[in-house]
Amino acid sequence: MRPEGLSRFTRQSSQQGVAEQAEIKLTFEDNRLASLVFGQYDQNIAHLERRLNVVANANGNHVILKGAPERTDQARKVLEKLYLRVQANETLTPGDVDGVIQETAMQGTLFPVAEGGGASSSFQEIGTRKKRVRARNAAQHAYLGLLKSRELVFAEGPAGTGKTWLAVGHAVQLLEQGAVERLVLSRPAVEAGERLGFLPGDMKEKVDPYLRPIYDALYDFMEARHVERGLQTGMIEIAPLAFMRGRTLTNAVVLLDEAQNTTTMQMKMFLTRLGEGSRMIVTGDPTQIDLPPGQKSGLIEAVRILDGVEGIGRVTFADADVVRHDLVRRIVTAYEDDLRASLEPRT
Repeated sequence: MRPEGLSRFTRQSSQQGVAEQAEIKLTFEDNRLASLVFGQYDQNIAHLERRLNVVANANGNHVILKGAPERTDQARKVLEKLYLRVQANETLTPGDVDGVIQETAMQGTLFPVAEGGGASSSFQEIGTRKKRVRARNAAQHAYLGLLKSRELVFAEGPAGTGKTWLAVGHAVQLLEQGAVERLVLSRPAVEAGERLGFLPGDMKEKVDPYLRPIYDALYDFMEARHVERGLQTGMIEIAPLAFMRGRTLTNAVVLLDEAQNTTTMQMKMFLTRLGEGSRMIVTGDPTQIDLPPGQKSGLIEAVRILDGVEGIGRVTFADADVVRHDLVRRIVTAYEDDLRASLEPRT
């Protein structure tokens, strides 16, 4: 990859004054890899234009970037990082483009300075035999760092921020590395604002619908045959929260998802299951509590009570950290704005 024209600048006049404009031309050595960087129908290029407010024209293995100098330089860094990823046989999505944009924006501020004087330029990552993923924003970067360094981690925030997905990926990674012997994944069986009545089948068939998001994450990070074998041997256990009572879980990664729907006593019961050599991860969204009116959320209470306790980490995701889809981010933001407006005193 040969960046060209890095010092080529022009000036354009406007009514507000003189705006400096830069033009950068990048040439990638491999046409096939360049097309993967640009995306199908140049969707990654279009996404880069919207996010950084630059003009990017791709042609073959060339791309010309135009815009404010700092923006065009950031766009160059983004494209160069994306090219390195496709060289490593990684697939790219618009979400990955967002992640690299965040990386480049935070170079020198988020990342520590290395011994050689340069700043690290990569977010934290996790890798299993099936999939390797990087954090896509500063909150996910901090989250993965806490998962590696703390025995108990609380993660709060709206849907779509990767709380559960990254926690399952980290758990699978520890299992494959031999750092733990099993995974214990749990959720409270609370219905989200609707009454389902009596479900047919045995215990597993009754609770599986509540635990489906955890299954989905497992299949993302593990081959299906390995998931099935783990479930059969007990190396992977997926159970409702009620089945945690009376147990001590050693040498395991224990994940409690949708923790906002636990009661204070349920949360205390769960947290005291932690045994030697184990890690515990608690995730939830305090804005989506499905408990009966007047019932306190165990997640909110636990975060308050355990604030400052050594060995416990906490990360809070915001609506800006949603990584599922741009539209999901806008939906979450709209709801948050409406909630804030309803809480403001009326004059």
